[in-house]
Amino acid sequence: MGETEAQEAPEKSAGLGEIEDLLSDGIKATPPSFVRSILKAAADPEVISFAGGLPNPISFPQKALLESMQRVVAEQGAAAFQYSLTAGLPELRRWIAQRYNERHGLDYTEDDVLITTGSQQALDLLGKVLLNKGDHVAVEMPTYLAAIQAFSMQQPQFHAVELTEDGLNIPQLNRALDAGVKMIYLIPNFQNPTGLTYSIEGREAVRAALAGRNVVLIEDDPYGELRFDGATLPYIGAGHLPHSIVLGSFSKVVTPGMRTGFILTKDAQLLRNISIAKEASDLHTNVFSQYVIWDYLMHNDLDEHLVKIKDLYRSQAQAMVDAMEEFFPANVTYTRPDGGMFLWVTLPEGVSAMKIFPEVLKQKVAFVPGDPFFVDVQDSNTMRLNYTNADCATIREGICRLGKMLKELN
Repeated sequence: MGETEAQEAPEKSAGLGEIEDLLSDGIKATPPSFVRSILKAAADPEVISFAGGLPNPISFPQKALLESMQRVVAEQGAAAFQYSLTAGLPELRRWIAQRYNERHGLDYTEDDVLITTGSQQALDLLGKVLLNKGDHVAVEMPTYLAAIQAFSMQQPQFHAVELTEDGLNIPQLNRALDAGVKMIYLIPNFQNPTGLTYSIEGREAVRAALAGRNVVLIEDDPYGELRFDGATLPYIGAGHLPHSIVLGSFSKVVTPGMRTGFILTKDAQLLRNISIAKEASDLHTNVFSQYVIWDYLMHNDLDEHLVKIKDLYRSQAQAMVDAMEEFFPANVTYTRPDGGMFLWVTLPEGVSAMKIFPEVLKQKVAFVPGDPFFVDVQDSNTMRLNYTNADCATIREGICRLGKMLKELN
């Protein structure tokens, strides 16, 4: 037997235990990403996938980004390839602070901004900094599945608060706060997975419930710039509550592949500790990507680019809603988002989206069943659909196939 074969088939030492015995309690408590497994199942090019949270590739400004890459190499030289600050590129942080000040009437400076490797790293860092095993965390019901995954590493106690069309169920929120919640995680704009947006009144009610409490509020806002119509709504905490954090990202407005997100907060002590955790995690986010994003923003009109993305997504969302009205049975309901990338479908009571998923996949359509968006729910009668990564004709065909399957359940 050759060397390679020997390496591929090592003998098991006598008495050697299983790797399961060596794993941490945190990793054992953390569920794998259900979406990742679905994306693998939906890799067949014949499958119409509404499963991923993928921006449409035609929205990526590839030509402008190539020009920025060339400019960064020519003008920044070795600095673009060297180690950098944990907090991130000062020029990019300054741009982010100014952008949020102009759009939301806030008073951030570059010192209030920390660049992260996507918003997902921000969630991971916040869990590490704020949570001990058994600590109480409030989340929406349903909520972003990767936030549940990130926080689960710290083994907290989750308090799921019902999400309504206006925002949170305030009596449920108050009960969670009275139980000792130290962190609350919300997605107020075009929520993932439902597509819902908190109303002004809903935001004010949450703010009033949190006022005077020693609680960290995290407002995750990757979709806020993707509003189809209407005015930008104020944040719940930013500018109002002392331990308030806003998470943002360039993944949905420029490119997801560069994994450039950010944390904004006026709580200097909290941000300092997040920076320590980030330094221990990765030293700093990819500096070349930061330079490229910053150069792109300096040489292009982001608002002009956003108009094109919003026009595209508005037409795709409308195509999905129109197709649902035509092909879905009357006892199936769905949200009608004013922006973002998702809508939420509710099936009749007793119908498990998880159980029908394999049959739907046989019809070459994929979605995300609702279960992984809940802290402790099985066989939910809900599903998330993404409308941004397929053209309108493909959306119509996919909804037609899904509608036929749903009608067979009646």
